[in-house]
Amino acid sequence: MFPHALHHVQLAMPEGGAAEARAFYGDLLGLDEEEGPGAPPDELWFRRGELRIRLGVEPGFRPARKAHPALMVRKLDALAERLERAGLDLRRDDRLPGPRRVCIDDPFGNRIELVEGAV
Repeated sequence: MFPHALHHVQLAMPEGGAAEARAFYGDLLGLDEEEGPGAPPDELWFRRGELRIRLGVEPGFRPARKAHPALMVRKLDALAERLERAGLDLRRDDRLPGPRRVCIDDPFGNRIELVEGAV
């Protein structure tokens, strides 16, 4: 009856951003692209296990700088190295106690937080 889990996160992207989205979310982060049943043609769906991220074209697109998904990851150091080799700017965040985390931006400037281990 009450909300108990997150089904998916929807992020916006500018028109013409599909190739960049596939390179980032698919190739770099290792998410699988899936067909969204009845999804609009300007929307991409990515998944790994229970994690679902959808990207859709938004007219007048502006990146989400504060609002963001926080993705649980294993082997944060290895992923961070992979992302840095790809030219991404990682911002390490040690202000909060608990798990290690870094922030990156997707190709469109949307903030993405990567968190290692359980919270």
